Amino acid sequence: MAFVRWLRRNLVVIAGLLTLAYLLLPNVVVTVFSFNKPKGRFNYSWQEFSTDAWQDPCGVADMCGSLSLSLQIATWATIGATVLGTMIAFALVRYRFRARGAINSLIFLPMAMPEVVMAASLLTLFLNMGAQLGFWTVLIAHIMFCLSFVVTAVKARVMSMDPRLEQAAQDLYAGPVQTFLRVTLPIAAPGIAAGALLAFALSFDDFIITNFNAGSTVTFPMFVWGSAQRGTPVQINVIGTAMFLVAVILVLAGMLVGKRRNKQAK
Repeated sequence: MAFVRWLRRNLVVIAGLLTLAYLLLPNVVVTVFSFNKPKGRFNYSWQEFSTDAWQDPCGVADMCGSLSLSLQIATWATIGATVLGTMIAFALVRYRFRARGAINSLIFLPMAMPEVVMAASLLTLFLNMGAQLGFWTVLIAHIMFCLSFVVTAVKARVMSMDPRLEQAAQDLYAGPVQTFLRVTLPIAAPGIAAGALLAFALSFDDFIITNFNAGSTVTFPMFVWGSAQRGTPVQINVIGTAMFLVAVILVLAGMLVGKRRNKQAK
């Protein structure tokens, strides 16, 4: 009976931990096989422990070049989507104008629409414009794809802001620029950061939209897909593990910064 009562009290926690373990299982497999030394072309079965891939992560031709290209596209797409998305979010929350409701609905279309539909639509647009497929078409496509996610994240934060804080700053003779930089922007910063991180992850990871609009440009996801047809180098697992560890470190750093700010506020 005691065990049943304990299970009932902690059922939600146990279910959450099991779900988290299930979601992290692929990352664990990728990490383990980054230390594998396969005997054939495919890194699908464990052979022996080795750190050769970690010592030479760029040992596969063109892999680090595609990784660098993906990082560049993801960085610029994040900057573009974050700037435009933040302005759109503030406009939708703070101002009343014609077609505001329609724009609110259109913002969610890229999130609800299958990627293949958006990819084909963008490809048609670029071909009709006579644009040469490559770095710039991929960048434009990624900004358009990530924009709605940034708007949603920032908009949720702006809607929860207390307008009396900005009014208090204005009562203390702060100008519009000072009010925005010292009051509005710091409060909205967590939402903006969340939208930026989400945009970077989506852009770096995207394959379908990139494959339609890349032309001869090869990003890291496209390189991984192409490698899977003829062999899977261990270095791919190394890069995947490194990206996962960087994401975990960023999340932990954000949590520590948030805890420190809460302590200082108290």
